[in-house]
Amino acid sequence: MGLTLERPARAPGPRAVPRPSRGSGRGSRARWVWTWAYSGVLSVLLTVAVLLGYLLTGLASGTVDWPALLTSATWNPGNLAFGGLAMIYGSAVVCVLALVLAVPAGWAAAVALSEYLPPRLAKPLRLSVELLAAVPSIVYGLIGIMVIRPFVAGLGGVPGGDSLLAAGIVLAVMIMPTIVAVSVDALAAVPGRYREAAYALGLTRREVVRSAVLPQARPGMRAGVLLGLARALGEAIAVFMVVGRADGRLPRSAGELLDSLPRPGQTLTTKLAGPEPMLAGTSGPYFAALCGLGVILLALVAAATVWGTRGGGARTPRPPRLRRSSAWLRVPKDRAATAVRLGALLLPGALLAGMLGILLVRGGAALNPVFWFSPSEGAAGGGIRDQILGTLLLLATTAVIALPLGYGAGVVIGTHASARTARVLETLTVAIGGTPTILLGLAGYVLLCTTMGWGRSWLAGAVVLVPVVVPVIALTTAGRIRGMPPETTEAALALGLTRAQYVRSVVVPYTWPATLTGLLLGLARAAGETAPLIFTATVFFGAPAFPTGVVNAPVQALPTHIFTLSQDSGAPEAIAQAWGSALVLVLITAGLLTLAVLLRNRFEGARRWTT
Repeated sequence: MGLTLERPARAPGPRAVPRPSRGSGRGSRARWVWTWAYSGVLSVLLTVAVLLGYLLTGLASGTVDWPALLTSATWNPGNLAFGGLAMIYGSAVVCVLALVLAVPAGWAAAVALSEYLPPRLAKPLRLSVELLAAVPSIVYGLIGIMVIRPFVAGLGGVPGGDSLLAAGIVLAVMIMPTIVAVSVDALAAVPGRYREAAYALGLTRREVVRSAVLPQARPGMRAGVLLGLARALGEAIAVFMVVGRADGRLPRSAGELLDSLPRPGQTLTTKLAGPEPMLAGTSGPYFAALCGLGVILLALVAAATVWGTRGGGARTPRPPRLRRSSAWLRVPKDRAATAVRLGALLLPGALLAGMLGILLVRGGAALNPVFWFSPSEGAAGGGIRDQILGTLLLLATTAVIALPLGYGAGVVIGTHASARTARVLETLTVAIGGTPTILLGLAGYVLLCTTMGWGRSWLAGAVVLVPVVVPVIALTTAGRIRGMPPETTEAALALGLTRAQYVRSVVVPYTWPATLTGLLLGLARAAGETAPLIFTATVFFGAPAFPTGVVNAPVQALPTHIFTLSQDSGAPEAIAQAWGSALVLVLITAGLLTLAVLLRNRFEGARRWTT
């Protein structure tokens, strides 16, 4: 028997899905499938609309003096003086400090992982580096209080240690995993023939990396820096805990600039994360000025995110520029470069080991099962049973809402959208994933808690966490669809499946392991979010373990519990409780990340520790 199939004019691939058959009698089911899929895209667009609507409505509720907001350092609501220049300066300083510390170490570690170590060593080491990204920001802030602040106090000779320098150091540790992960991917994408050609010319490893590898990988490595910058700009709680929150600190000379580094300051995110958004109400010039700060922050983060992802298209490889050093210096330079890069690789591992060591020593209460299963007593006594249950309730509700939305968005991006539309949707999705969560919390407070009358509600908290999880699910699902073998789509075309049948019978079975992995990775990030929950969902005490309603039904949660306890840094009981809670939160987050890695490796046939 001979069966000849006419190939379509366009090469089949993940986007070449079958057209729905006319008169098939399954129109209602197909419409339901695509209504669900497009609801995921709608959720992304709705998030953008809500954020912009919240900020623009706030700006319209009062008069904003933009020249003063951008050029004045005086912030005095009592006199209606709203100058944000000192906060813009603070954000710029802490981000520059973070990049200066993280970029050289991150790039060197990425080169060591990609070019110097064999795969059997590089993969587990990369996992240990990326575990730093799973550490919740509230834990970074707590370590900043206990470790970084005393270091800065001794270094700068200032009491307390709250400073721009401390915030920059904390942010450097936080963004390093992003820089390493993206840079390793960029280096791995360089064709192996470039390395082979360079080695064939007798170049040393350092010369091969400099001449043949880095010129090709540099755009992707720069993208990693920009994505790390977007996270640094949007981080609120970790910076809030160590920066000092001092208004009006603006140097007037180079000497004062250096002197300002070990002293307290203020950033855009810490101003928005403080009590002032609650005091400003929902209208008037005070609220409008805060929304103006939010617009500035969102614009900076969006610019860094879009710029960091704009080079994702196909690039035409450029031939390497092969350069050799002076003959008598080649070997010493090569050995020195090897030592420096391998030493940089040890830094993230040392940071992770040190962080876990601190948590185990100071959070010893978490090793006692009673601490997990008993309720809290008073301000800093008892256990954290209700906080664990509240955290799990928020995560479970977020997962139920985010999974169908994120999967639908990923299916549309990967199968139905044209190439140009897919790029636009991907850019919007990445931008939503990089949106400062403090803005999500403020928008949720105004829309859900105030306008809709929910008050503090566990459901409001879950809703504001959904935009944190949906982008991760959507991007992992779309990436998995793009990796689908062309013959799978060809078989679907040959069988005459409708689009709905193609999604249900081919796409879902192929992509669900990656989707589940994306869900767990997104939940691992959401588990440590503090800023959105402070305004919408949680209280420190007095809430039941499981709420009985939605309106005025707050919960207790681990991130906000740690944040509140850390503010009372002079009470030993509060600090012991905070460290124990932090260790529990890290264990929950690490458990989600481990499940994600195990599931992906299990169902994709890669039985190895790699992310």
